[in-house]
Amino acid sequence: MIRVLLADDDPLVRTGLELMLRGADDIEVVGQAADGAQVAGAVREHLPDVVLMDIRMPVMDGLAATRALTRRGAQAPQVIVLTTFDEHGLVLEAMRAGAAGYLVKHTAPEEIVEAVRRAARGEPALSPSAARALIEHAATGPGDRTTRARQQFALLTEREREVATAVADGLSNTEIGVRLHLSVGTVKVHLSSALAKLDLDNRVQLALLTHDAHPQP
Repeated sequence: MIRVLLADDDPLVRTGLELMLRGADDIEVVGQAADGAQVAGAVREHLPDVVLMDIRMPVMDGLAATRALTRRGAQAPQVIVLTTFDEHGLVLEAMRAGAAGYLVKHTAPEEIVEAVRRAARGEPALSPSAARALIEHAATGPGDRTTRARQQFALLTEREREVATAVADGLSNTEIGVRLHLSVGTVKVHLSSALAKLDLDNRVQLALLTHDAHPQP
């Protein structure tokens, strides 16, 4: 079962999400938080695999709560930011904070359920508008950011760079294995090594850095 924590200051939203997720036989809602400051304690208590996190919450917003969670390292759950705000700046800020996904609240229920499953597998879960924001970010990156990203990218081995490039192309571990003729287990080893060398929390951040290192003309 995929254990999910709901973090939103609107009780009606939390109730609606719980009712929706309850229809999936492989997902269990294990807890709720009404503001960002409650998230860390709720994660310690309920040990979720995925947190559905609102951005605009009292006391502590969802971005700050996400940053606090990612500092837990390997023990941190995957975070999907679920918000009414469809703004490119927020998408990038959420990804850099360590979120594995970004969905707007009018996303279809079945897509939210699938996003939870993808995040639990360690794969990115982005709404189409969020994906476009990342593409535009890669295409318009300033020179200083590109230089820094290339310096970091150079720390990786050739195989790790190939895996990172495939991650940036949106491939799953299985698809990366097919492209590079590697087992899924070997892909995971190279991915974990790349994340550790670059001090990154997840594959979305690795994709961002890879795009920064190779901006589109």
